[in-house]
Amino acid sequence: MNTNSNVYTVIYSTVLVIVVAAVLAFAAEALKPKQDENVKKETITKVLSAATQVSEELAVTDETDVLSLYAQLATEAFYVNGDGEKVGEDLNLGKEDVNAIQVASTSDLKKQNDMIKKIEAGDSSLAASLQLPVYVFDVDGQTITVIPIYGAGLWGPIWGYLALKNDYQTFTGAVFDHKSETPGLGSKITEEPFYGQFAGRSITDKGYFGVIKGGAKDPEHEVDAISGATITSQAVGKTLNTWIKYYMPYLTKAKAAVASASCEECAAEVTEETVEE
Repeated sequence: MNTNSNVYTVIYSTVLVIVVAAVLAFAAEALKPKQDENVKKETITKVLSAATQVSEELAVTDETDVLSLYAQLATEAFYVNGDGEKVGEDLNLGKEDVNAIQVASTSDLKKQNDMIKKIEAGDSSLAASLQLPVYVFDVDGQTITVIPIYGAGLWGPIWGYLALKNDYQTFTGAVFDHKSETPGLGSKITEEPFYGQFAGRSITDKGYFGVIKGGAKDPEHEVDAISGATITSQAVGKTLNTWIKYYMPYLTKAKAAVASASCEECAAEVTEETVEE
C-alpha cells in the first residue's frame, strides 16, 4: 500500500485511534477498583475528621488507619428520606471486614442534590425518594452524628460534613472541601480558621444556620464568612441550609426520641426511689 496515499492515512489513523481507545478503556477498567477504594478512603477520612473533632486523642492525621478507626467508632450508618424516615438497607460498618465499609461518595451526594433541586423547583413528591446519609459514632462516650452537604460553589461543586452532638442541633465539628474554588480565597473553606468556627454553635429550631459576610450577628447560630470569598462563603451557607432543611424531619424525630428516653429514665428512677421508701 502506498504510505503516502490518503487511504493509508485514513486507515492508519483509524487503527491508531482504536488501539489507543482500547488501551485507555482497559486501563480505566483495571484501575477502577483502586480508584473506588481511594474515593471511599477519602470520604471516610472527611467523615471521621468531622466526627472526631471533639477528641484530641482520636484526631485524624495522615498516619491514621481510617478504615480501622471508622469500624471501631461507627455505631450506625443509614439513609433517611425527606420525611425523616429510614430508607433502604443500612450501610456496612466494616465490623467484620473493614474493606466492606460502605459510605456515600460525592457522586452519590450529587445525585441527591440533583433531586433536591427538583424538589425546590416544585416537585415535592420526590422528598420521599431522597436517600440522605447519616453516620453515627461513639467518640469518647459521646454520640456524634455526621451528615453531609453538597452544592455549587463559585467554580465547581463544594461539599462538607457536619458533626452534631446528641441534641441534634449543636455542632461538634465540621469539614469542607471543593473541586476548584479560587486558591487563597474560596479554597479556605478547607482550612481550620473557617471550619473551626462551627464547633459549639447550633442550628436554630427552624433549621437555620448562617455564614455571614461582615461578621456573625448571632454568634450562636452564625459564623463569619471568608474575607474576599463572598460567593463561596454564601454558597456554603446556602448549601448548608438547603440540606439541613431536608435533614430536619429526621433530626427533629431523633431529638424527640432522646428526650423521650430521658423522661423514661427519670420516671424509672423516681419509681425505684418510691419503692425503696
